[in-house]
Amino acid sequence: MLTLGALVRHPGLRLGVLAGDGRLGAGVRWAQTSELSDPGPWLDGGELLLTTGMKLDVDDPDAMRRYVEGLTGAGVVALGFGVGVTHDSVPKSLVEAAADGGLPLLEVPRTTPFIAISKAVSAAVAADRYQAVTAGFEAQRDLTRAALADGGQSTVVARLAAHLGGWAALYDTSGALIAAAPEWAAGRARALRPDVERLRDRPAPASAVVAGGPDGADGSGGPEQGAGDRVELQSLGSGRRSCGVLAVGTDTALDTVARYAVHAAVALLTLTTERSLSFQAAEQRLGTAVLRLLLSGHPEHARAVAGPLYGGLLDAPVRLMAAEAAEPQDGQDAALTEFADALETVALTSGEPVLVVPDGGRLLVLAADAGAVARAAEEHAAVVEDRYPGSVGPPGGSRPAAARTPLPLTVGVSAPAGPAAVPAAYKQAEQAVSVARRRGRVLVEHEDLAAGSVLPLLADDAVQAFADGLLRALREHDATGRGDLVESLRAWLSRHGQWDAAAADLGVHRHTLRYRMRRVEEILGRSLDDPDARMELWLALKASAVGP
Repeated sequence: MLTLGALVRHPGLRLGVLAGDGRLGAGVRWAQTSELSDPGPWLDGGELLLTTGMKLDVDDPDAMRRYVEGLTGAGVVALGFGVGVTHDSVPKSLVEAAADGGLPLLEVPRTTPFIAISKAVSAAVAADRYQAVTAGFEAQRDLTRAALADGGQSTVVARLAAHLGGWAALYDTSGALIAAAPEWAAGRARALRPDVERLRDRPAPASAVVAGGPDGADGSGGPEQGAGDRVELQSLGSGRRSCGVLAVGTDTALDTVARYAVHAAVALLTLTTERSLSFQAAEQRLGTAVLRLLLSGHPEHARAVAGPLYGGLLDAPVRLMAAEAAEPQDGQDAALTEFADALETVALTSGEPVLVVPDGGRLLVLAADAGAVARAAEEHAAVVEDRYPGSVGPPGGSRPAAARTPLPLTVGVSAPAGPAAVPAAYKQAEQAVSVARRRGRVLVEHEDLAAGSVLPLLADDAVQAFADGLLRALREHDATGRGDLVESLRAWLSRHGQWDAAAADLGVHRHTLRYRMRRVEEILGRSLDDPDARMELWLALKASAVGP
């Protein structure tokens, strides 16, 4: 931008500085002639105002001070006073008022017409605009090359940050960070997630300006790394719904060149993101076919269909996850969407293949064993449990279902399996998700079932119904007050059929206990000498103890 100093040094204008020589670095946006005593309402700010003082009361110092104050209040950067027309020299009262008011005052000689100054300023403004357009066009070309490079979106973000001399970040539809540049900007970008989510929910296109916080308050690591900066958020998308958000951080407001670069980046990232979403839809259809082939026991056919896209996933042990939402309520579908977004974002950033396939009202996920996606599932489960501490059951145990509000998400994870064992892994994931629901946990691995107690499994509705049916006749007998057959049976079974020990536990004679066990056999029509009968009765008693 043209500065006052450059204008003063223009050899053809021969301007003199009478006041404000310490402010010659100010930029001049335009040159405007006015003989009004108060031209402020007709100015935009940033102008060099030219006058001959025709209507100024130069004999009144107070009037001159008010005139200067009006100019500075309107944003005028300097006053050019033409001599030899109305006044032979610049009035002393105006020079003093300008010096006191901090307004640069230039003397324009009689031989320099105002039009010459206007042309010089106009030429400089035009040159600045041409330079901005040229630089903006070059930035667009550079960003376009970046979009076509192997890095794709990450490369665009990095090049945009370089053009801005600041930082840039890209978020997906969930508000999760996809890419940030330079590397230190990731912390600053993550701190903006609430602002990103608010903008994401508005129809595209949308934008917002976010002021930076005090040093280090945003998690960026210090004042030299983004604290206190000016952040602009721009939604991506050509339809009503945003397909992502771009954030840029700079020390000052964006100039013309920077604005060109940001607009180009928004267009390119929108194109690549929406194209990526189309590819994702096609990939999901392919992934569904691959998973169905695996579940039907055709791993070789699945490998052939997967090709290079998912083939690498089938070359090592995998885990199958089954994710379910709670009973249909407002926002429950969002729990599955959030889970899928979390896994797919990690897969995108890590380059690790993953299959996420809708299956009715739930999701099936096929991920590498001990990979980044599997770890992301565990981390997401921990986050969800932290949100709903009152709904989480004790580790490895079970709480009555009526005692807690269902968690919005439950995930069952199979043991590691090869492609040929995916059908078995599917059954394991189903078992694990059922146990997760009963235990009040977001995520349960099938391997944990063997390591823990079998008792939580007895809380299943089918097991409860079996227990109630098997013990109903004994409970009806006890309700008449004719004996305590259920507790007597429990004591006898817990003592492995030892009469004396069981009778002592009950505080009755062993003959009394023998009589009660004969009554149990008569009522149930089953012999207690049968090991199957003993096992079923013991499980029924234990199921009654852990049931709701």
